Amino acid sequence: MPLFKRKPFSLLEPPKDIDPKEKVFQIRFTREIFRDYQDYINRLNLYRQRVWTCKISGKSNLTFEEALVSEHHAVTKAQKLPTELMAPVLQMIQYSTLGLYDLVDKIYASLQEEVFEGLELHAKQDGLEAACKILKILKSGGTKMYEVGWLHRNKTIISTSVIKGEDLIRRRPPVSRNTLKIFIRDATSQNSPWVIHENLAKRYGIPIEPPNDMMFGEGLQKKGRKRHEDGPAGDARKKMKNDEKHIDVPIKYPIDTDDHALSKRPPLATDFRVPRYSVGDLLMVWDFCLSFGRVLNLSPFLLADLENAICHKESNALLVEIHASIFHLLIKDEGDYFTVLRNKKRKFKQVTLVTWAEYLCDFLEMTKNEELSNNIATVRKGYYSLIDTDVKLKILRELVEEAITTSPVREKLSEWVDQRQALAATKRESFRKAKDEQNSSADGVQDGNGSVDEQGKGKEEKDKSNISRSKTEGKRHGHLETQIDRLSICSSPLGKDRHYNRYWFFRREGRLFVESADSREWGYYSTKEELDALMSSLNLNGIRERALKRQLDKLYSKISNALEKRSKEITHKLLLEEAVLRRSTRVRAQPRDNPSMAFLKYVNKWKDN
Repeated sequence: MPLFKRKPFSLLEPPKDIDPKEKVFQIRFTREIFRDYQDYINRLNLYRQRVWTCKISGKSNLTFEEALVSEHHAVTKAQKLPTELMAPVLQMIQYSTLGLYDLVDKIYASLQEEVFEGLELHAKQDGLEAACKILKILKSGGTKMYEVGWLHRNKTIISTSVIKGEDLIRRRPPVSRNTLKIFIRDATSQNSPWVIHENLAKRYGIPIEPPNDMMFGEGLQKKGRKRHEDGPAGDARKKMKNDEKHIDVPIKYPIDTDDHALSKRPPLATDFRVPRYSVGDLLMVWDFCLSFGRVLNLSPFLLADLENAICHKESNALLVEIHASIFHLLIKDEGDYFTVLRNKKRKFKQVTLVTWAEYLCDFLEMTKNEELSNNIATVRKGYYSLIDTDVKLKILRELVEEAITTSPVREKLSEWVDQRQALAATKRESFRKAKDEQNSSADGVQDGNGSVDEQGKGKEEKDKSNISRSKTEGKRHGHLETQIDRLSICSSPLGKDRHYNRYWFFRREGRLFVESADSREWGYYSTKEELDALMSSLNLNGIRERALKRQLDKLYSKISNALEKRSKEITHKLLLEEAVLRRSTRVRAQPRDNPSMAFLKYVNKWKDN
């Protein structure tokens, strides 16, 4: 049932004692019946307002009927979860106190590592990689062995054998994060903690009774805080729980109360060219391409250029180069995509402006994602540019998620982790030496012999030496910080505010992005004044906002410098656009002279020919 202003909504009961011959008014999509025409019209107008939310997907600003359709599509997607995964996934959901996205990440990571009976994956057979299905998990002397059935192309088992865990090959999780998110919402009746529907729990043998330590949070039972349910205190708590079931208004906790000492939070800018619910995909694709540019042989480009290229209604070099570089990586890795091309007997030629569409169609077929594969015919006809912007970004996101699983990317990540650890160790050692030298200098002055003048001169010389050394050490520490920063990938937000909005900062983009709790809305701050106002508005009595403030304080200089740099660049860009506009009144200016069309000039300088 759709949510009304994000709260549960109940349909009206039919009127009592209706005469079969009585004329009534009925709403088509809810089957609600009204005797009074005005009541019918008022209810219908309510359903036509864009105040409804799809309970399963979280999509908002819908009419009631649109929300019903959205829930139907979401349920269809949720049913794509393989049967063999239902029990283990439901077990991880039941009574979890994690937020939705943290729970999705936990399950997604578990599905990458764990192996379940009935799971289809790949394994080594006679030195070659082949598709198989886990039939049984065997334990032999503490070592896990797996009985697998080797699969034909039509998914039938042609033979069986027992293999070691090291022979299993996991290219990608069996389901996407988005499917897990929809499944969790569809399978649960409440979310704090998550409780799955009782009939679903019974069907898959999931315990219905909550765990004893649930009140302390997941895995956070604290000493000295054991709760006793017996006696008067226990009875009072039980009564309180029963009373809470009848409370319809949300509970307002002390940390959520209005604090007049806090500044008003500045409004977010939302002038994106792509749909707001697609901004997360845009940022993910851009950050991946820049972080792994050398692995992809793809030279850097601006976020604005990618946004303009995605929205452009004609093919352009930037989008072709992004797709081509990822296709080359997937082929080089010889994973699932390589297998698809080999089975189709494709000739592994250079991906170009002419040939890239056929490689894209092969990938869309491989994803088995109906929303994406529905565009294969459009791409084949050469009309990729007519695909909706949000779908283009979903395709690129799927490509990135596939690329992340490749060996070159994993090796580069491992290399960066090692380098960061080495630089952090160097930084710690540098701080330790500087501190020891300062202590040594201080001891030398205190223990010095000779006249007062000589000691004074000695102290003055040592002070100058210490100042000089401090400057040198400061520059070195700054250099180390820069090196560590260059090895960073923005894989997690800076923190969350009281409404669970997530805050993101990318070192190559001078904006502080804000993502809503349901990921459907995005905005950003772009000036130092907005950053200062945001920090003044954070409530330090709240756990989330205190942690967010701590992170913003730590990165304040870096973020504010990036914001100011971008502001100067925008000012320069506006001046250029004005110059182009003035020139166009005298001479017809070329479209590519406009800075907003700069992506049309993109040339991949790192291309591997």
